[in-house]
Parts: sequence; C-alpha cells; structure tokens
Amino acid sequence: MTSLADFTVTDNRGAKVDLSEKLGTVLLVVNTASKCGFTPQYDGLEALYQRFKDRGFEILGFPCNQFGGQEPGSDAEIAEFCKVNFGVSFPLMHKVDVNGPDASPLFDWMKSEAKGLMGSQSIKWNFTKFLIDREGRVIRRYAPTDKPESIARDIEKLL
Repeated sequence: MTSLADFTVTDNRGAKVDLSEKLGTVLLVVNTASKCGFTPQYDGLEALYQRFKDRGFEILGFPCNQFGGQEPGSDAEIAEFCKVNFGVSFPLMHKVDVNGPDASPLFDWMKSEAKGLMGSQSIKWNFTKFLIDREGRVIRRYAPTDKPESIARDIEKLL
C-alpha cells in the first residue's frame, strides 16, 4: 500500500525532502500560484500554519504554472513574493506539474486517493488542497474555492 512515506520531493532551494520524515505530522499539501484569484488564500494558509504548527501540523506549498500561466516565476521569486506579500513561513517546494505526463508522482498518488468532483482525478485549478493524516494517508481533497479557515475543524480532529 502506498503512503506519503513513499515519496521524495524537492524544496524551493533544490534540496531533496524525504516525505517519510513527515510521518507523525498532519499535512496540508496545496498547489499554489502567485497570480491567481485564489492567491489571497496564502493569508488563510499561513494563519492555519501558525495556529497548528506547534501541535504537529505542516503545510507544503507546491507552486504550479499549469493553470493560466499564473505562476511564471522562479522558485526564488515565488518564495520572495509569498514572504513579502503574505508573510508565508511554511515550506514552499520546487514548482511542479500536477496534471499530465510530467505530473509530480506525489500529486498523481494524492489524486488517486481523493478524487475530485464527480470522481475526476485531475486537478481543476490552483489551490486544490489535500489533507494527510499522521500515518501518511490522504484523508480529503478540498476544492480551490474551499477557504483555508474552513479546513481548521478537520485539521483539529487529526491533531
């Protein structure tokens, strides 16, 4: 059976992150973009991170430029934008594809574990969110329109 522990990703500085090290942590994994109508959700995501980080919660933001070219910058430019404009302190990863032949294996797995509307697997837009429990299992997928604060109760249950 596949779990979060089976994946390694790259952070925005080029370092490998073995996600088996995240077992024991509740994670929210989000595909993000800096020039999207949902970009203000960075504020809500940071608020969730600050609220729960000391209790074993983390957010991993994965910039993605697949939707309307809304994340054109480099990893360094994206990190600077997020810090300056939204005070983002949770980890940002290397920019990835979330759909198609070059999709991140992590996103392919999460999409298969928590399907979208009407059973679709593809991610429809930026700021799709996946909640993962301490054992590395995908618990739920949230739509881009789901505000971060609406996820707090589900996070609380897992902590």
